[in-house]
Amino acid sequence: MTTGNPLPEINKKRLWLSTGVTVPVAGLLTLIVIYKAGEYGMALFVLIPLFLGVSSAVIYGRKQPISRRQAVGAGLISLGVYAAALLVFAIEGIICVTMAAPIVVPITCIGSIIGHGILNAKNDRAAWVILLLIGSIPATAFMENSPPPLHTVVTSVEINASREEVWKQVVEFSELKEPDEFIFRIGIAYPIHAKIDRKGVGAVRHCNFTTGSFVEPITVWDEPGLLKFDVLEQPAPLRELSFWNINAPHLHDYFISKEGQFKLTALPNGHTLLEGTTWYYHDIRPAFYWRLWSDYIIHKIHGRVLEHIKTNAEHAE
Repeated sequence: MTTGNPLPEINKKRLWLSTGVTVPVAGLLTLIVIYKAGEYGMALFVLIPLFLGVSSAVIYGRKQPISRRQAVGAGLISLGVYAAALLVFAIEGIICVTMAAPIVVPITCIGSIIGHGILNAKNDRAAWVILLLIGSIPATAFMENSPPPLHTVVTSVEINASREEVWKQVVEFSELKEPDEFIFRIGIAYPIHAKIDRKGVGAVRHCNFTTGSFVEPITVWDEPGLLKFDVLEQPAPLRELSFWNINAPHLHDYFISKEGQFKLTALPNGHTLLEGTTWYYHDIRPAFYWRLWSDYIIHKIHGRVLEHIKTNAEHAE
């Protein structure tokens, strides 16, 4: 053993062997899940990270004793190389890899601990466990086809202006200033301005974002209390940070805004309570995790628009 080197040379070779075997298999499974099954779900965000951890730990510790910490380290190295490969081969961009990290990192660690436990059991089941994981990943992906539920996000702001004045700013609004929020500056799509072709039900409103336009046919025109609309077309939810032109499938038809509305309520103090509501669904799992991101981003988009309307209404002549 070389002085100051925490691992013997044979350990290093086996460590990189574990990565060299595990990552290509995980990459192939990822391509099957995304491009054949067309799913961003439990197979991609749970089973593949679990496989990365289990396989790396088992191969690394197959013919030598390793600690649990070393097993976890092997899993995280494989996960890091796997993530880098997604970026290099333009399968994903930096934003989506970063958003997935809080769920895939712990799952990879759990997989590594499971792999370490299998080694310590001193039986011959390790290969079977890995094969079972490999087989279950595409099988799970092809079975993940349940319709996603519709979710609602409501954001509100109190405005020191009458409903009539606020209504004018709601129907269409002037160009917004450049955002200060970090999520918008790194590529999440944000609204720029809104235009409408005429008044009343059947009018079409265009809410223009940095990635394109939301086409919104008006379904309720109750001036000055309620403006409700469907979403006929929508642009990509973000521009990925990448050295390449990323056009991942999840940028199309996996996050869908269905309806929206602005509700204006007169308050006793003469102010107006303005509520912005979006009804949406996303076909990405585990839903509880990705809903946290979706709700947060929609609230930030709502907030950007509502604050702009508030400023314009309160300073209208």
